[in-house]
Amino acid sequence: MISKNQAKTLRALHKKKYRREYQQFLVEGEKSIVELLASGWPLQQLFASEEFLRAHASLVADFSEKVTSATASELTQLGTLVSNHAALAIAQIPEEQSLNWQPGEWLLALDQINDPGNLGTILRIADWYGIRKVICSPGTADLYNPKVIAASKGSFLRVQVSYQPLEPFLKTLPKAASVLGAFLEGESIHQLQLADPGQGGVLVMGSEAQGISAEVAALINRQVTIPAFGAAESLNVGVATAILCDNLKRLEDAVDSRPLP
Repeated sequence: MISKNQAKTLRALHKKKYRREYQQFLVEGEKSIVELLASGWPLQQLFASEEFLRAHASLVADFSEKVTSATASELTQLGTLVSNHAALAIAQIPEEQSLNWQPGEWLLALDQINDPGNLGTILRIADWYGIRKVICSPGTADLYNPKVIAASKGSFLRVQVSYQPLEPFLKTLPKAASVLGAFLEGESIHQLQLADPGQGGVLVMGSEAQGISAEVAALINRQVTIPAFGAAESLNVGVATAILCDNLKRLEDAVDSRPLP
């Protein structure tokens, strides 16, 4: 049973103010909790149903001193999911590590993506396409918002995220680096040609409502767009990110599949 003090802490972690103060955040649901326990990420407490504890007995055994049995009703009331019959965990927020672009990798830069669900989805997309680094402008949604963690489906464990102003970061890149930005008007991503796709680069995404800020746009050397074949005004930023990442991976694969001379 979850104590009153534990319940108070769980409710507090719904808010950014207390996540910062305690340097802790919530992880919810069976899949995300199983990945969290297997990852080695610092765990503070685990609240789990008897069914979850039986199903994952070997995994939970290493955290026995941090486990509290809970009912599905408690897990749902104290978390943010519509229903939770599995588990709820309090995890430690790690110290943020410096993040730099390295030739040969693609990196995502997010400009004012303030919807938590979109940020979580983008982390999942980055993970799917093997992108390990995401830089977020200071106005982007909080990585440790429960909605971000839930939408990422465990990808927050594998994708490194750094919050920093985008303009100074982009100015540190070599002049030859590809800095692509998603715009409603630009080169069709279907027709895009890169001098050396294997060198990677940075893909900048802006919010659906505001797009990429003028200050960041000035540092982008290739504006790209997804051609429309219907009447929709725009695409959700998560969907757009997936389409662009898929095309960038296609360009890389085309280079890798060329016969050797």
